Amino acid sequence: MKAEMLRAGLIYGGGDLVATLLTGQFNPLRSAGIGLVGTLVYAPEIRWYFGWLERRFPQPQGFGQRLQRAALAWLWFNPLWIARHALLIRLFSGRPETIDASLLTVGLTSFALNLPVALTANYLIQNRLPLRWRLTGSASFSALMAVYYALSEVWFG
Repeated sequence: MKAEMLRAGLIYGGGDLVATLLTGQFNPLRSAGIGLVGTLVYAPEIRWYFGWLERRFPQPQGFGQRLQRAALAWLWFNPLWIARHALLIRLFSGRPETIDASLLTVGLTSFALNLPVALTANYLIQNRLPLRWRLTGSASFSALMAVYYALSEVWFG
């Protein structure tokens, strides 16, 4: 469990590092902060939720149950989750004065626009990976999405 949490934190922090490099906002403290949050907050909460999904849908029968499990995973990363992530980015970037209600707009817009990709990715993560690899799969997808979220901050913020 500790190795899995550390791996998730490194993936989150690494994804954020790539995002900062691509957007010209390189900030190693930000990436380290996101990595720390990935390890101490995201990994335990996601691991717990994915475990609940596994207990709720232990062996999904048919496309409908598999899609339900994927949709519930996708809903975990809802507009408030994205807004919280954007808030943490602003905090770790040393921009607390930019924290305002616009984060909710960023979260909602980002969530709505990433629907097809995120639902597809969560379908694959929830229904193709064993439970012990779902956190790593989700963190890896999130690392890719970190670029999207970083760009969302620029586009929708």
